[in-house]
Amino acid sequence: MFRHYYALPSARDRDGCEVAAVRGVLASVMGMIAGGATHIAVATDHVIESFRNGLWPGYKTGEGIEPDLLAQFSLLEDTLSAAGFAVWPMVEFEADDALAAGALAAAGDARVERVIICTPDKDLAQCVSGTRIVQLDRRARITRDEAGVIQKFGVSPASIPDYLALVGDAADGFPGLPGWGPKSSAAVLARFVHLESIPTDWRDWHVNANNAGALADTLLRERDRALLFRTLATLRTDIALFDDVDQLRWTGPTPAFAGFEARFAGAVTETGRR
Repeated sequence: MFRHYYALPSARDRDGCEVAAVRGVLASVMGMIAGGATHIAVATDHVIESFRNGLWPGYKTGEGIEPDLLAQFSLLEDTLSAAGFAVWPMVEFEADDALAAGALAAAGDARVERVIICTPDKDLAQCVSGTRIVQLDRRARITRDEAGVIQKFGVSPASIPDYLALVGDAADGFPGLPGWGPKSSAAVLARFVHLESIPTDWRDWHVNANNAGALADTLLRERDRALLFRTLATLRTDIALFDDVDQLRWTGPTPAFAGFEARFAGAVTETGRR
C-alpha cells in the first residue's frame, strides 16, 4: 500500500476518494494469479498499532500517515475479499505475524510444495526454512531460501530476531544497542545463535568483531533491553488463520467485485500530486 501510494499518480473515484494504492495492490495480486499462483492469502494491518506498542513506547504507530493513504486500508480489505482472495486483517497482531503464522501452517500440509512469502521485509527472513518456505522480493526479483538469508545477513533465520534486537529496526521504531552494527552482530550470532548464549566475557567469543570488549559491556548493561527488542522482532506463529490450505485457493471474484471494478475504472487520475 505504501509503495503504491507514493509511486503511482493520484486517482480519485466519483466521490473524491483516493483509490490509486488499492488499484495498485489489486493489480499486483492479480499479477500473481496471471503468473501461475493458485493459493494466495493477503495479510493486512487493519489498525497500525498492535500488542507491541504496549511493550515499547517508541514502536511504530499510525502517526504521520497521509489521510488519503490511511483511508484506503479498509477499502483494500473489502476489494481483495470481493476479488475472491483470503484476507487476514490484523488488530491485536500485525500483518507480518499473520504471514509468519500462515506460512508455518501451510508448510505443515504435505500437499504444499513450497510456501512463498511475498515481501522483502527483513523480519520475515526468520520464517524461511530450507527451500520449503522462501522469501520473495518481487520488485528485485530475488527469492531467498535459507542459504540466501545467511548470505544476506550473515546469520541463519533462527537468529534474525536476535540480529534485529542488536542492530535495531528503524521501520518498527526500536533502536538496537549502541555500537552493535550489522557486521559485529552477524559475526557474534553466527557463532552463538541467540543472545543468551553469548558469553559475558568477550575473550570467550573468538570471533572477528571490532571493539569486542565494549560490545560485551553494552550487552551486559542493556541485556534486558536487548531481550525486549528481540520480543518485538519475533513474529507470532500461534494465530489461527485457516483450517485447510484449500481455503486459500483462488476460484475467481465474487459477484460483489463488479462494483469495485466499476468504481476503479471510473476513477480520475491526477498527475503531479506526489
